[in-house]
Amino acid sequence: MFRKQKDRLSLSDSTLTESQQQAMTDLFRKIAPVADELGRLFAAQGHELALVGGPVRDLLLGRIGNDLDLTTDARPERVLEIVRDWADSVWTIGIDFGTVGLRKGSWLIEITTYRSESYDPKSRKPEVMYGETLEADLERRDFAVNAMAVRLPGHEFVDPYGGLDDLRARLLRTPGTPERSFDDDPLRMLRAARFASQLGFAVDGKALAAMTAMADRIEIVSAERIRDELDKLICGANPREGLRLLVETGLAAHVLPELPKLRLEIDEHHRHKDVYDHTLTVLDQAIALEEDGKPDRILRWSALMHDIGKPKTRRHEAGGRVSFHHHEVVGAQMTKKRMTELKFPKDVVADVSRLVELHLRFHGYGTGEWTDSAVRRYVRDAGHLLARLHKLTRADCTTRNKRKAAALSRTYDQLEERIARLADEEELAKIRPELDGNEIQRVLGIGPGPVVGRAYKFLLDLRLDKGMIGKEAATEALLEWARSNSLGT
Repeated sequence: MFRKQKDRLSLSDSTLTESQQQAMTDLFRKIAPVADELGRLFAAQGHELALVGGPVRDLLLGRIGNDLDLTTDARPERVLEIVRDWADSVWTIGIDFGTVGLRKGSWLIEITTYRSESYDPKSRKPEVMYGETLEADLERRDFAVNAMAVRLPGHEFVDPYGGLDDLRARLLRTPGTPERSFDDDPLRMLRAARFASQLGFAVDGKALAAMTAMADRIEIVSAERIRDELDKLICGANPREGLRLLVETGLAAHVLPELPKLRLEIDEHHRHKDVYDHTLTVLDQAIALEEDGKPDRILRWSALMHDIGKPKTRRHEAGGRVSFHHHEVVGAQMTKKRMTELKFPKDVVADVSRLVELHLRFHGYGTGEWTDSAVRRYVRDAGHLLARLHKLTRADCTTRNKRKAAALSRTYDQLEERIARLADEEELAKIRPELDGNEIQRVLGIGPGPVVGRAYKFLLDLRLDKGMIGKEAATEALLEWARSNSLGT
């Protein structure tokens, strides 16, 4: 039990560690003005209210944010009546699932009615049924570490399924049988992999076996919900572990089939790198290059998908060699298809696909043979993705040959230096023809139309090949182009 005494919490009949007790005290000192006031508000109306799930887990891990998840016996319409005049703002986007959202000061709060939910085998939408008790609500939650609660305003700690013990053991275990839990909501199998990535927790053996046996059940879940879990997994602290779980349980074959297909069979006559292991290493190395301690979603997905075209393009060559010609082009097409099916935003799909397409471009640089024109085209083709392309290219070097790795790193250093020099001289990131569309029309004596676009492309290629030549020379070149194409002026 937590009992508030003045400005501190005393703990009895509890096995919380000293650091967890302090975390709980610190949290309630921080949230008491909001949480306790809201708890009293619900109590005055004859309803229960409790802090629940992720926020309780996170505060015990020393991770305190500004989002609060609460649960109550009050139905959503009643919740709206209680909070409408108290909250700064209220939204009902999740009310069909029993959730009312609100803001109070800097706090973002979600209040969800006690519930249980399950999937019909033929439906992609969960059926929501309201519950009557906190303990029953906790039983329907995904894992015991997320099935702990603190009643408000009394601060009674509720842990009927051993979540605190699992938290200490860094273990993911379902409150009831994993078969029932995953059958009720198959997405929980993906959440297990996501929490393995985010929190570094292991999955209980029984849950792992159920995930493997029930992997095909995930197909009933909508693409949007699958996308959100995969995205959180990729942006976690240790996505390698989460991805490994997806592959080993067979879940990846249903939600990201390109990943297990990277485990290409290697025979004694035709040798090449383990593409699956290489991909996970590239992902690790790309993460190490991130800045400001923030996950770069585009970079991480690009690292994960950069070689998915290899299985389709593998060819056995003479002398025991294996080739993957144009796997970057095929991989870009496959990336676009997969991420579109997962309902990613169009700009994310475009950026990740483009990086996959460009990730081998550097290897044509050799030992610095590129002309300034080729460097300009490299920069222009990368566009706003140039910094990420630098990181992806560097991360893609996984050779154990230290001499080869050092040589590749030096060569890329030289390319970056050339890019920087040309950028200083020519504002490389802003490459445009030296004549704009209006000037093209004036020089050629034409109005808007397809000829202007063709002329613009000609001048852009000229700019990339020759650099800045001045408007007078660009005008002469444009007129010569028009004459050679019988356009006249």
